[in-house]
Formats: sequence, structure tokens, C-alpha cells
Amino acid sequence: MTAPLSGVRALLVDLEGTVYQGKRLIPGAVEALAAAEARGIPHRFVTNTTSRPRSAVVSELAGMGFAVDPERVFTAPRAAHAYLERRGLKRCHLLVNPALLEDFPGIAHDEEAPEAVVLGDMGEGLTFSRLNRAFRHLLSGAEFVTLARNRYWRAEDGFMLDLGAFAAALEYASGREATLVGKPAPDFFTAALASLRVSPEQAAVIGDDLESDVAGGQAAGMKGVLVRTGKFRPEDAERSRIRPDAALDSLAQLATLL
Repeated sequence: MTAPLSGVRALLVDLEGTVYQGKRLIPGAVEALAAAEARGIPHRFVTNTTSRPRSAVVSELAGMGFAVDPERVFTAPRAAHAYLERRGLKRCHLLVNPALLEDFPGIAHDEEAPEAVVLGDMGEGLTFSRLNRAFRHLLSGAEFVTLARNRYWRAEDGFMLDLGAFAAALEYASGREATLVGKPAPDFFTAALASLRVSPEQAAVIGDDLESDVAGGQAAGMKGVLVRTGKFRPEDAERSRIRPDAALDSLAQLATLL
């Protein structure tokens, strides 16, 4: 019997809900990735975390006992910075946590006449007043960029609204469609694959989000693997038309697919 990931030469792995939950590593996840690496199957991390910069994500992983090379971590904010640079958009209304500004070097925060509105996770700081200011900029012609479009995520105390809900509200009110730069945008996956020097058909995306990870990976030509940790809910999987190439109770079981 052929293993579901037979022929896969590289992995793109989600972080929150897949490698760790809250402030704890998911048991066996790190060891499973190390075992795959030892078999010649390298990986990169792809995350839609937009509440903190890549440096903080790497530092948090180190605090959990998992040292990661920052160059292996691909984040939506850094993808947004690359997009803004390509478009020549230097003055932006950055709806992001102040700590995230380090991932936007050379981009000026402009609240008066921005060329683009960039939407990220500000938690309770994303007030009506801030959303309304962004709405007015969009009506005035500013480009709309959202770092992610996830529906919800799982915090330590339960499920939380994610960025997609606020992006949808601004799209509806302004009539302007947002450009997505994080998962499941194909360009986001392409950048991570380029660092591994493999083609899409030689890679798989692993994560706890059916839309951003599984369907996003499949749409980009890769295999999509669902893990039943993090935000996974059985009822979502039952209702969805998305069909993973494989599913695992935990990343710790990765070896069974290879």
C-alpha cells in the first residue's frame, strides 16, 4: 500500500495549533519533524500569526524548548512587506500591533492620506473608531491589504474571531476587495517552496485549518494534510467539501504518512 505522502520531498507546516497550542508544544510534534528531516524531507513553517513579529514567534518557540532558524519561518506580515515593496506602496495605514512594525521596515505609518490600508490582528485594540478610519481611507481610494482571512482561531480560553471577520466587514462596507498576502494566497506558499527548491507536486502542507492549510495547499498544487489538533472541530470537517489527502490526530503521527 502506497503511503499518502509517498513522493513528497518537503513539508510546509503550520505553527499554532499544529506544532504548539497556547504556550506548549504538542507532544511528539518536534520529534516527528526531526525524524522526517533525518529521512531527507526538510520543512518550512508557514504561519498566519499577525499579532506579533517573526522575531517574537521564534523567541516563543525557543522558550518552549524548540530552537528554530528564523529563515525557516514564513509569516504573513513579512509577505505583506514584500508585496508593498513590489507595488511601491510606501505610505500605509497599518492596522497592526505596534510590535509588528519591525516587520515593515521602510513603510511609513500614515493615518491621513495612505496609499494602502494593511489589516492585521490588533485584538481588542481593533476598535470601531480604527475600523471606521480604515473604511474612510478605502472609500478615498486606498488599496486594501489583509494579512490573513482566517475565520477563527483557538486561544487558551476558547475560540476567538479571527482577521477574516474584520476583513469581510471592511470589504462589504467599502465595496473594495482585499488582497490577501498570507495563507492561502498562492504567492505565500510559492515563496516558502522556493526556499526548499522543490515543485508544488513534491510538497505537502500540514495544518489544523481546512481552508487556509489544506485547501490552500491543494489549490497551489500540493497535498494537504489536516491535523485534528488546535482549532479542528469534527463538525466543520463533516460539513466541508474540502477533502484532505490525509488526516492525523496529531503531527506526532507524521511518520505514518511518509
